[in-house]
Amino acid sequence: MSNLLIKPQTHDKTYHSLTAEQAGWTYLNFEAKILEAGEQIVGDTGEYEYCFALLGGNFKVEAAGQVWETGNGRKDVFSGIGHAMYLSRRTPFVLTAQSPGTDIAICKVLSDEDHPPRMKRPEEAAIEYRGGDNANRQINSLLEPGFGCHKIVCVEVYTPSGNWSSFPAHKHDERKVAEDGTLLEANLEEIYFYKIDKPQGYAIQQVYTEDRSLDEIIRVKNNEAVLVPKGYHPVVAGHGYNVYYLNFLAGSDQSLANTSDPDHDWIYGTWKGADPRLPIVTAEMNG
Repeated sequence: MSNLLIKPQTHDKTYHSLTAEQAGWTYLNFEAKILEAGEQIVGDTGEYEYCFALLGGNFKVEAAGQVWETGNGRKDVFSGIGHAMYLSRRTPFVLTAQSPGTDIAICKVLSDEDHPPRMKRPEEAAIEYRGGDNANRQINSLLEPGFGCHKIVCVEVYTPSGNWSSFPAHKHDERKVAEDGTLLEANLEEIYFYKIDKPQGYAIQQVYTEDRSLDEIIRVKNNEAVLVPKGYHPVVAGHGYNVYYLNFLAGSDQSLANTSDPDHDWIYGTWKGADPRLPIVTAEMNG
């Protein structure tokens, strides 16, 4: 089994709990939890900034003298767009699940900055369609580059059955800056956290470097995660199965600046059409 593939703890309400140390990198810590109605997470962000991404259900967050409620949370990731709750460092909080089986993904990253807490709601998420033909997919920005935080970026991606995604392949493992100061590539760690619309479904992800010192092909099933410490990392959805993945990223910059695999640059601009199955989800589906 690939050491980049992280399988869930199937009999634990906290079905993922991965520290940066366990991952062998610096920034990203990741959890995924199922909470029953009324169940709470009571904590303090300490020296970390947090992003709570709502995968399904509803929750309320009390922090910094304010209260936020999702209200129109989606039933699951294929039934709408996610809410994202951002909390800065040194913030005590109480998160209360407001529906049965509330499913939450959590990212936390060490920070030495302070930013205002904010709930990003589904109707605020920018929707983008990348690629074309059978490399067409939907990207919803939850904590996008430019969001008021320190390091975290969070997006969710929907890839229709049989389509390629994160393709042509790109990487973001070396910080590169142009002579005019423009950031060309950020150095980022990344987690791909998967949901598949049928329990037997799967996706295939490759993670590889130019010199092939890292070159893995991984079959990923529902609720599994793939670590991307470096290299290019394309995905393909198994035929018959719509694939969702939540990306958490953090590193040198709060940015998605990347470099594409030059072997496949010729593909850009060759697409003839858009996939009529997109969008897979909209904010109007929520609630």
